Amino acid sequence: MFYQVLSWACALGGLIALLYKLPALPRHRGDVAYLALCLYFLCSSLSFFVELDQIRDDIARLLHYPSITTFLCQAAVVVLTAAQQVVLVHWSHAPEQARTKARNRTLGYGAALAVLAVLFFFVNPPGRHGSAEVVVLINLENPGYAAYFAFYLAICAVGQVETVRLSLRYAHIAHRSWLRSGMWAVAVGGSLILVYCLTRYLQIAGLYTALPEPWPDLYWIAGSIGSLLQVFGWTVPSWGPRLSEAVRWCGHYRSYRRLRPLWWALYRAHPGIALDDPPSRLYDLVPRLDLEYRLYRRVIEIRDGQLALRPYMDPTALRQEARRHGLPEAAPSTAHEALLLRGALDAREAGAAPSGGPVEAFTHAPDGDITEEIAWLTQVAGHFRRLAGHRTPTGDRAPTGS
Repeated sequence: MFYQVLSWACALGGLIALLYKLPALPRHRGDVAYLALCLYFLCSSLSFFVELDQIRDDIARLLHYPSITTFLCQAAVVVLTAAQQVVLVHWSHAPEQARTKARNRTLGYGAALAVLAVLFFFVNPPGRHGSAEVVVLINLENPGYAAYFAFYLAICAVGQVETVRLSLRYAHIAHRSWLRSGMWAVAVGGSLILVYCLTRYLQIAGLYTALPEPWPDLYWIAGSIGSLLQVFGWTVPSWGPRLSEAVRWCGHYRSYRRLRPLWWALYRAHPGIALDDPPSRLYDLVPRLDLEYRLYRRVIEIRDGQLALRPYMDPTALRQEARRHGLPEAAPSTAHEALLLRGALDAREAGAAPSGGPVEAFTHAPDGDITEEIAWLTQVAGHFRRLAGHRTPTGDRAPTGS
């Protein structure tokens, strides 16, 4: 059951990757690496589809050759292995050098595929009933097919060794993080496919010698997971940055929402800090296309509100409140800043006169970096919300004056 699930996952994974890449194909007609990548996804999907138990018998009847799906699967693997090489040499070498290396690899794998085809039809493995997983193991009892299969494994192994080597090389020179991650995934996937090849060799050796056979499920688990990792690795440079943007947007939305209580308290004290009329609490929950701009505005308006409250900031009261909350006086933090703001707002609301002397400066995130500023103020807002004595406003009706 798990074998079938993994086979379907690999078949659909390659197909989805191909459909993801196809819309941009007209823009990349002269890009050999892009064309090779699309060919890789096509062959990756076909190599699993043709051997699915629900499909393989129908293909064999259609082509009037009982074991044809075995060769179709193996031919697709040889082609996708060559396509991987073409992509990697174009990505990791200068254009002239890449063209020469890609041509040599294409001719080499083409010749290997031709020899494989001749050997397969010469050996002519019999068609047997059962799953694809079982049929290969039974056919290996035929010495001719075992020799043919060993040659096929050698082609795969050589290709995956090169894939691992080139993908690791490109991972070290790639400047984009998602591209580096993708190349590492391709390398790990290739290593698992090498485990598949080694396990298959041990199976062959175990049939004809006294060597113990490996765990019987290891070959298809390693091969299938390795294929999935490689499809993931080849596609993640395209969709990974969009995922990063989505995560970044979610983080901005979370910060925007968490800053609202602090911003609202400062706005009620000084409505002039707001550039636009404040939205209602319910409307403020609606995600905006200009969320980044609104978040930056909220940060700026909070800082403007802090500046407006500076005459009401009392260093003595802050030290007392810090001791009461167990905060060290000599280490300004987001908790100190929240206490300072809460004390200034309480003093203003109580009608205290603005201080005429030196005022306490509020702390800042280092270097004025907006990302650090957002993170800092989000923590301040959290402390501010939890402070004892914080009075939550009963509504979002804008005040009429300061």
